[in-house]
Amino acid sequence: MSSITLVLPYALPLPEFAPDLVRNLDTPALAALLTRSARHGRVPVSEEVRALPHEQWLARALGAGPDGQPAFAGAAMRGFGLAPGDGTWFIVNPAHIQIARSHLMMADLRHLALSEDDSRALFEAARALCEDAGHPLVYGDAQTWFLRADDWAGLDTATPDTAVGMDLIDFMPKGEQARAYRRLQNEVQMQWHSHPVNAAREGRRLPAVNAFWLWGAAGRPSAASAPRLATYAAPGWLAALGAHKLASLGELDGALEDNTLLVAGSLAESAIAADWGSWIMGMRQLEEQLFAPLLAALRQGRVRELRLVLSSREGLLESTTTGMAQRKFWRRPTLERLT
Repeated sequence: MSSITLVLPYALPLPEFAPDLVRNLDTPALAALLTRSARHGRVPVSEEVRALPHEQWLARALGAGPDGQPAFAGAAMRGFGLAPGDGTWFIVNPAHIQIARSHLMMADLRHLALSEDDSRALFEAARALCEDAGHPLVYGDAQTWFLRADDWAGLDTATPDTAVGMDLIDFMPKGEQARAYRRLQNEVQMQWHSHPVNAAREGRRLPAVNAFWLWGAAGRPSAASAPRLATYAAPGWLAALGAHKLASLGELDGALEDNTLLVAGSLAESAIAADWGSWIMGMRQLEEQLFAPLLAALRQGRVRELRLVLSSREGLLESTTTGMAQRKFWRRPTLERLT
């Protein structure tokens, strides 16, 4: 029998939307998992760390930031088959920044639709500038690069999902080397402004790749033991941390090994866009393909313990259930704990 932890970013509704959203959910298996629990509670999150609640939780769980500050760069590099060696590396995400009415705003990176060929071309254009500035740049995948900047180790950065759709002034890197970061950013932006890749993207009505987002500073990853990580619909940097990347939730049985931590990120795009109709459909899909099978596995004894970690932009809920807890028939399943 196995112990499973399921992390669901954006599955916890924001308080102002929760009553209406919960009324429209049809997820009896999730209700049973949450109501018939062995323990549950809201988990405090740090307002000093510029990362979302589930990102802080993952940083601690994976040993990539005991204080909740995501330090994923080294481990993500190793997941891409790269050797970080010594020094301080940052995750770099190509991005589209637009001018809103009164501020700068970064679009959801999931909408960038950046192909491998286009990403490689933009990467090569940026690499020369970075190396001239004394900062090696290496390629992970189309949306995940890595920059070495030892003297930037003290920069206070924000994760991209923390900054997306917000006023970027509040989320730009802060610290003594912030000016050096902005100078390099400006040079890369000028290089990309007239790049053929962006000209072609404009012709296809795709957003220009006109900036990069820097975060996740870390050195050589430690050899400390961590849960076996599996991912579904996760960003490239997160998928790189895992041992198993699910193409669909139909592959769930292959992930049900002891001490598995499964991150399912399929709700992120809808929640970030505040598309609550799509979010409800996504929750119903998780009900059919994830919650109901896991509930059945608990009742059949194939899973010993299931811990649910549900988060929103503002909070995080942990709830643990077992096969024994699911026998508490007198507890009527409800979704009240989501509100």
